[in-house]
Amino acid sequence: MRQDALLDPDLAEPARRLIAQARLLAEREPELYRAAVRGRGELTRFFAAELGWTLDVYEPADMVRLHKRRHDVPGERGPRLRRSGRDQTVAPRLVLIVAALVCEQLWRRPRMTLNDLLQAVAQVCAADSEQGLLPQFAVVPGDGVSKREAHANRQSLVDALRLLEADGTVTVEGDLDQTAEDGTGDGVVAASRDRLAAKFSSLSPSLLKLSQLPPHQHAMALTADTADIDSESPSIDQSISTPDGRGGRDDTTRRRQQAIRRLVDDPGTDPRCDDYLQTSPGRNRALNVLHALGLVGVVRRDWWQVTDPSGLGSALDFPTGRRNERQAALALLEHLSRRPLTDDGHERPIEIGEAVRLFEQVRARIPRWAAAYVQLSLLAEAAARELADAGFLIRVAPIDGTSEGDNDNESRWLPTPAVRMWRIKLNAHAPDSSEEPTDKTVDPAPLLLFDNSEGAH
Repeated sequence: MRQDALLDPDLAEPARRLIAQARLLAEREPELYRAAVRGRGELTRFFAAELGWTLDVYEPADMVRLHKRRHDVPGERGPRLRRSGRDQTVAPRLVLIVAALVCEQLWRRPRMTLNDLLQAVAQVCAADSEQGLLPQFAVVPGDGVSKREAHANRQSLVDALRLLEADGTVTVEGDLDQTAEDGTGDGVVAASRDRLAAKFSSLSPSLLKLSQLPPHQHAMALTADTADIDSESPSIDQSISTPDGRGGRDDTTRRRQQAIRRLVDDPGTDPRCDDYLQTSPGRNRALNVLHALGLVGVVRRDWWQVTDPSGLGSALDFPTGRRNERQAALALLEHLSRRPLTDDGHERPIEIGEAVRLFEQVRARIPRWAAAYVQLSLLAEAAARELADAGFLIRVAPIDGTSEGDNDNESRWLPTPAVRMWRIKLNAHAPDSSEEPTDKTVDPAPLLLFDNSEGAH
């Protein structure tokens, strides 16, 4: 990469924040927002040339928006519900549908009470649910609607509002928990039409001709870099070679951008997925992009580990934290780093049962450890997900055609080469009134803060 193509150091922080959360809001991060607005030209050129991403500055909405694209959308990447101060599972389909309906209602009326919004969404669903266009969304028990179903629907609306509030689309004044409980919570939901208009990150489904594509290709179409909307038959990510070689150059540029996207957007990347990172020019260019963003890359022949020392561009704080799930994840990581390799030098898959046996040994030494988990299999699954988020494990598809929830088919995970890049030291000590029974710390030398950008996006 040419020296004049590097990003100005003053723009590295807003660029990292944009990669992590895809937007900057003036009221939340005024300094980063002002820096991004001043350097909009350079940021726009950098993201477009090196990553193939589009940057938009919406000054009337006091927002800078980065439209991120992935050709290999991670299956578990998406907005996560946050309850009781902890991130939960990825938001389900109903919550995402309700979020879209909330935006539709607020576009018509930018300020509504919670009860009016609840009733408006329920009425829209009632009108279209018979044709199968929208799910049923009854919020009041009765006429075949149980209290449990009505409560679940109200909770879905509350979850949708919290997601929209987290990304700065709406502001909520009122008790959302009371609304979820019995629908009597009073308050006001307000939104900016400028920010609502900026939420769209793709062409219309009708222009993309999604109806002509099988469902498993919809995500690819919605996140594609380009789309030929005038073509008779829909196509995705096609490269047409021309006599002057322009199509070939475009394809090479797209492959380069896709490879570097994985580096800046994931905590770990296998360079063998694309031979671009295994070439000398590709490795040098990728390292230059990471350096321009202020990220640090640990490069091996079989694995790239990317870290953000400042934590500004990462929502992941592993391995810090004293929750039982984090302690279990560190114990499992220490176990994985000591497992022998296969005869051909590869990592062996691990089943949840192996992790359960490990935690049984820990509990035999410290009986009170993770007492909240009666079933250690649930703790093992939680620990595996923590390691998967940090790039240590990859979920393996169920075997023998069985479903993932089959009792005879345990969850299986494949360790990545990252498990060999850490040294874990586990310290157990007697608990006091303010500490957990077990403390698992990391040897300071290899401490890494992993970049795990959401984005759900």
